[in-house]
Amino acid sequence: MSFYEDLVVGTVRELGEETFTAESIKAYARAYDPQPFHLDEEAGRRSHFGGLCASGLQVLAVSMKLTIAAQDRIEAEERARGKAVPPRGPSPGVEMVRWLKPVFAGDTLRFRTTLVDKRASASKPDWGIATWQMEAFNQKGEQALSYRGNVFVRRRAQAA
Repeated sequence: MSFYEDLVVGTVRELGEETFTAESIKAYARAYDPQPFHLDEEAGRRSHFGGLCASGLQVLAVSMKLTIAAQDRIEAEERARGKAVPPRGPSPGVEMVRWLKPVFAGDTLRFRTTLVDKRASASKPDWGIATWQMEAFNQKGEQALSYRGNVFVRRRAQAA
């Protein structure tokens, strides 16, 4: 992650892809969301989804996994160029989560995020808050996920 002052609203980051297998869908469902249409192909076919589909929470979790992996890559590149890398801040939350298309076994989602806003933190003057729009698209180009995530971003030390 960059320092707050280096963030440019409108920046797009391609985060990568994930293929959702029947096995990964069922394993996630067994552990965290044991609804029949996530656990069994036949139950999925009988559901309003019409097939085995991933939990929306699994899709959110994958977006976080790919976000962290992208941040790791960016930070490694910055360190290799001799740049200072600020500490990562926590997220004060996500908003407007929308599951727009079901994610079926065999679907591959491509994730990207766009910086849509940044503002100084009112309570923590050495931090700013960045707002990212997360989107995921299936192999047909259909949007499957959308949400806004907020994250605290370290500001550079101010001259005294």
